[in-house]
Amino acid sequence: MEISADEPSVAGSPSTSNLAPAREIFWNLPNTITVLRTSAVPVLLLLPVFDDGRLGSLVIAWCFIAAALTDILDGWLARRGQQVTHIGKLLDPLADKLLVSTALVVLVAVGRIPTWAVWMVVVIVGRELAVTGLRSLASVGGQALGASTFGKVKAVAQNVAIAALLFPTPTLGLPAHRIGLGMLTLATLLTLWSGYLYFRDYFRGLEPAAPVSPGDS
Repeated sequence: MEISADEPSVAGSPSTSNLAPAREIFWNLPNTITVLRTSAVPVLLLLPVFDDGRLGSLVIAWCFIAAALTDILDGWLARRGQQVTHIGKLLDPLADKLLVSTALVVLVAVGRIPTWAVWMVVVIVGRELAVTGLRSLASVGGQALGASTFGKVKAVAQNVAIAALLFPTPTLGLPAHRIGLGMLTLATLLTLWSGYLYFRDYFRGLEPAAPVSPGDS
């Protein structure tokens, strides 16, 4: 008896040609929060306009802090509600890098990051671009590069530095801009080290596995 290619091989079982991969829901709550985080970018661009006013700096600083905190919130919601999506994995780091890069460039433009410290901005932004490209390259080869502990500490130091530099000085009696430059220096050192760890892990993943001798089995 000859079986047609159009007939299922098992009675009552659906044809494999009719099975389609489940589509991910883009507009879930975590992804919506991630997209809303990018709305802080045009607010940051207003800093040169309100640079001379204390109230304007305060509003922009708190706006940045609120946006930075949503990075923790959307990740927690995605894991808790099992709403982790491929598009979310792409948008989340993209929103972070856009927010941080915009803030650093604006701070340079208004002079709150002095000329001698511009190299730190170049290092931070350059590292972000390099690691993003490295992760894309690794994913194509089936290699996953997760966030390292140093990378997370770097992100915290980076956000604290930017927030302190956005606040008018003094704030609460503290030299906010001096604190910000100190934290920016720490963030730069952590940026270099965490970047090295990413590249080290990537190249280690490319190394062929050592052959197993018969006596080891």
